[in-house]
Amino acid sequence: MPSPQTPSTGSATAMGALNHPAVVISPKAGRRAALASTVGAVVDWYDFFLYGTAAAVVFGPLFFPSDNQVAGLLASMGSFAVGFLFRPIGGAIFGHFGDKYGRRTMLFITVIMMGLASTAIGLLPAYAAIGVAAPILLITLRAIQGIAVGGEWGGAALMAVENAPASKRNFLATGVQIGSFVGLLLGTAAFSLVTALTTPEQFLAWGWRLPFLISILFALIGLWIRAGVPESAEFTAAKEEHKAARAPLAEALRTSPKKILAVIGMRMVDQSTFYMGFTFSLAYVKNFTHTPPATVLTASMVAMVLAIPFLALWGRLADKFGRKWFYIIGPLAAALAAAPFFAALESGDLFPMILGFFALINLGHNISTCVQQTWFTDMFDVRIRYSGAGFAYALAGAVGGFIPLIATALMASSGSWVPAAALLAGLCLIALVSSLWSYKWANKEHH
Repeated sequence: MPSPQTPSTGSATAMGALNHPAVVISPKAGRRAALASTVGAVVDWYDFFLYGTAAAVVFGPLFFPSDNQVAGLLASMGSFAVGFLFRPIGGAIFGHFGDKYGRRTMLFITVIMMGLASTAIGLLPAYAAIGVAAPILLITLRAIQGIAVGGEWGGAALMAVENAPASKRNFLATGVQIGSFVGLLLGTAAFSLVTALTTPEQFLAWGWRLPFLISILFALIGLWIRAGVPESAEFTAAKEEHKAARAPLAEALRTSPKKILAVIGMRMVDQSTFYMGFTFSLAYVKNFTHTPPATVLTASMVAMVLAIPFLALWGRLADKFGRKWFYIIGPLAAALAAAPFFAALESGDLFPMILGFFALINLGHNISTCVQQTWFTDMFDVRIRYSGAGFAYALAGAVGGFIPLIATALMASSGSWVPAAALLAGLCLIALVSSLWSYKWANKEHH
């Protein structure tokens, strides 16, 4: 790990990749790029996660009506998973053009796509009004969301990492993760506010639409902020020296398949903790316990608020001490928190739930993800890293999107939360093993 006196450079290339000259980064440019990545992530993830909340509490009866409550819930969760299936498509498309023509334009497109799709969901008639066309259109819009968010992480992470001074790479890059939590917090707060201000009948009739309809305003704010940020400094320097890869994703798949698999494995810790914590927990208490969903929402919002300072803290510490231990401690903490987390949900008491969310999210999830942006980026050469890291990240999301669905099926068949907790712990241990495997490919200069 370089000391604070080390000259500021952009992220270096992965071992065995082409060597590019060092890029001088100004601290001001690094901060501006980090802010733009953070705000853009807020916009995209507000919309993407808003769907998860709606899928857990309202989409079942409105768009997938059934005499069997669990069947309707499974259908709703299945539509939630559709967005994750389309994330690799977004990663491939935006990665290809991002590696050839730049990161900045791709990030404009992802924000506006997400804003328009989410606003359209808020205007969509329910099954009672237009029949089977309602769920078909809902799933189509969810697919568009998936494509947009599939291209978002790669560009946002690269804009932050490639413009960051060497001594602050992890800290500045955590803005991408912080933005996702702010987006989730805003989405959850919007749903909670609408729920509090409407009767159950009003909420089901029109109240749930309001958080979706304001998405277009967030999108315009994201476009305005990103418009003031120049292209990634390291991408610009590399483009001047080398021709862009003709087929970046094909080259990444040919030269770095093990690295792509490693990224997918490492992401199982954040995928399992996040979607079990913020999506499945709501469905679990609503359908299998007598605990009011509002109690879980309150506990989860505490974790969301705490995620902002804790991610920044873990990023600072990773810059100071090196990032390897963060992907050992984080997955272990998450695995150990699995059973206590579900026991807290079963108890129905707010304080144990807050502790459970803290252990699962603010320790397990956040300690791991504070180093993802730099770790994944450094594994790939700048010519193919939007495609390589971005596609792998999105592909892992396609796997993770089915975790709430699998957990729901396990719960419905067993009548116990134990199999779901075992699934959570097992996925976290997969992430731990994958991080140890991938360590050799991340550039040692930055450890």
